[in-house]
Amino acid sequence: QVQLVESGGGLVQAGGSLRLSCAASGRTFSTYVMGWFRQSPGKEREFVAAISWSGGSTWYADSVKGRFTISRDNAKNTVYLQMNSLKPEDTAVYYCAAKSAAFRLWKQGEYDYWGQGTQVTVSS
Repeated sequence: QVQLVESGGGLVQAGGSLRLSCAASGRTFSTYVMGWFRQSPGKEREFVAAISWSGGSTWYADSVKGRFTISRDNAKNTVYLQMNSLKPEDTAVYYCAAKSAAFRLWKQGEYDYWGQGTQVTVSS
């Protein structure tokens, strides 16, 4: 069982930056692929980024590539999402999630554990 708690959301102006954190419970954090998803009102939850067990491989949605960076610190059981050059369309609730296998990373149904989400609002 893994419990995930996101933090770091807030209100920021367009062009600004935020860093989200997701703290995981349990000793097996390093055995999970970690992902970030987001959901805007009226839209389906969408994939943002994912990172492999060791952090050696990362994957991004085209919409955030070059602006967002996912990273992890297995010693701290934490995964991060550094968000730069934020746009109003990045406004959403951001969720972190964990899964065991590194395939179909963009599919939310493949993830085993989810956090409660943190709100990110980007004003124009």
